[in-house]
Amino acid sequence: MMSKFEQGMYQGAANYQALTPLSLLERARDVYADQIAVIDGERRFTWKQYTERCFQLARALIHAGVKKEDTVSFFVTNRPAMLEAQFGVPLSGGVINTLNIRLDVNTVAYILQHSESKIIVVEDQFIELIREAVKLSEREIQIIQVLDDAAKADLRAAEIDYETFIAQAPELIEVHFPENEMNAIALSYTSGTTGKPKGVIYHHRGAYLNALGTVIYTGFNQVARPVYLWTLPVFHCNGWCHVWALTAVGGTHVCLRKVVAEDIYTLIQEHGVTHFSGAPAVLATLAENKPEHWQQPDREITVCCAGAPPPFSVLKQTEKLGFKVLHVYGMTEQHSVNTVCEHQPDWKTLSEDERLHKMCRQGVITTVGGRLKVADHQTGEPVPKDGMTMGEIMFQGNLGMKGYLKNPEATTEAFASDWYHSGDLAVWHADGYIEIKDRLKDIIISGGENISSIEVEEALLTHPAVHEVAVVAVPDEKWGEVPCAIVQLHPEYIQTTREELFAHSKKILAGYKTPKHIFFEDVERTSTGKLQKFKLRQHVIELLSGN
Repeated sequence: MMSKFEQGMYQGAANYQALTPLSLLERARDVYADQIAVIDGERRFTWKQYTERCFQLARALIHAGVKKEDTVSFFVTNRPAMLEAQFGVPLSGGVINTLNIRLDVNTVAYILQHSESKIIVVEDQFIELIREAVKLSEREIQIIQVLDDAAKADLRAAEIDYETFIAQAPELIEVHFPENEMNAIALSYTSGTTGKPKGVIYHHRGAYLNALGTVIYTGFNQVARPVYLWTLPVFHCNGWCHVWALTAVGGTHVCLRKVVAEDIYTLIQEHGVTHFSGAPAVLATLAENKPEHWQQPDREITVCCAGAPPPFSVLKQTEKLGFKVLHVYGMTEQHSVNTVCEHQPDWKTLSEDERLHKMCRQGVITTVGGRLKVADHQTGEPVPKDGMTMGEIMFQGNLGMKGYLKNPEATTEAFASDWYHSGDLAVWHADGYIEIKDRLKDIIISGGENISSIEVEEALLTHPAVHEVAVVAVPDEKWGEVPCAIVQLHPEYIQTTREELFAHSKKILAGYKTPKHIFFEDVERTSTGKLQKFKLRQHVIELLSGN
C-alpha cells in the first residue's frame, strides 16, 4: 500500500535536479561576475569571462563532433585551459581525462587507446611526445595546442591552437547537463604502482558532493575571498575537486606551472594566497628555501597535505612560516579526499610532539563522505578502536567511483561486500581517528609477527641525516621476511654510516622491527610521488644476491 507521504506527490524538474558541479558555474558568473576568477602571470579573467570561456570550449567541442561520453584528454600544466576543461568538457557531454604530464610516451599512448580519446589538448612544450603517443595509439585523435607564443607555433595539418579553437565556437549550440547524476564526468588513471594504470570513472554526484565537502574542510567559506595557489597538479584527481569547490565560493585561482619555492613565496605575497595543497615534498621544499626576509602572514595560510605524513621537523618549520597544515587522505577511486584530520581545541594543551603526532593521522570521514570503518580484511568485522589492531580502511557512501573502465573484475573486487576496499592498513583510535600503518600488500611478516613498513620508515626519519626512506620486505631463511631500508641521506650528512642508523632504530623500535639491511641510494618515486615498492623489493633482492 502506498504511503500517505507518497500519494499524490510530485517529482519532476521543479523539485529534483541531478547533482552536478556544472550547476555551480552560472551562479558564480552571476554572483561574482566582475571578481577575479583566474590569475595566470599577467593575464586575468573575471568570473564572467571565465564562465564564457568554459561555455566556448563546450560549444567548440560539440562543433568538433564530441558526443555524449566521448573522452576528451588534456596534457597541460596548471594554466587557464586546464581550469576551463573541468567545466567545458562535461558541458559538451564529454568525459574529461587529465593526463599526468610526467608520463612516458608508451603509457600516454596506452591511456589514449584504452580511453578511446577523441580529442587531446596539449601544451606546446609537450607536442612531440603527444604526436608520438597518438601515433602509437593507432587512433584518429584531433590535436589542439595550448600555445605560449602564437608567433612560434608549430602547427601541423589538422592541428589547431586552443584560443582559435574556442573562439570559433558557434554561439547557438546548446550545452549539455547530465540527465542522471551518476553519469560519468571524468576519467582519471591511477599511477600504476602494480601494473598498467586503471581508468577510474568519476560521476557528477560524487564530484558535486566532494566539491561542497572541500569547501567545508578547507574553510574556503571562512575567508572573505579565498585565493588558491595551484601547487597541486590539476591533473591529479581533477585537482582534488578544488576547481569545482572554488567555483562554489567565487574564489580566485592562481596558476603555477611548476613547483619552485621562490615562485610560490612570490605569488603568496603578491596575491594574498589563503590556501594551497600538496605532498609533504612541497612543504619540505618551502621549509628548506624560506626567503631571508619572509614574515608570517597576518592570517594563517591553510595547507592541505596528502600522502605520507611529513616529518615532525618539516611540520615545525612549516608552522613557523605561518602555514596551518591540514592532513587529508583519499584516493583516485574516492573522488580524491575522503578523510580529514580535524584539529581539536584540546590538542593545544598537549606537548608539541604529541600535538604533531595527532595532526599526522588521517583523521575522520569528511562531511559528505558517508561511512568509514577499519575492518578485518577477510571478515569485514570492524577492529577495536584501541590504536593498536590493524585492519583495512573501507568506505561506503557518496564518493565511491562508478568503477574501473573496461575492468569489471577489478571493479567487483574493489566493491566486495558493498564496501570500497582501499588496500590501506590502519589502526582505529578511541577518538575515532584513523592512522595508516601500511599498504595491505606491503606489510612485512617476520617470524609470524606483522611489521608496518611505515612505522619503520617513520623511526628512521627521526634521524637528522635521513632525507627519504623506503622500507620493504626481503626474504630471510630464519624469519621468512625481514625489513630492508633504502635510505637517501641529506647531502650534509653523507658520512653517516649504516651502524649509526641501526643503533638509532634500535632505540625506537622493537628488535624484530629494526631493519636488518640498509642501502644508501636515492629513493625513486613515480611521477605522482608514489613508491613502487614491488620494484624496490626486487631491486634490493638483486642487491642482496649480488646480481
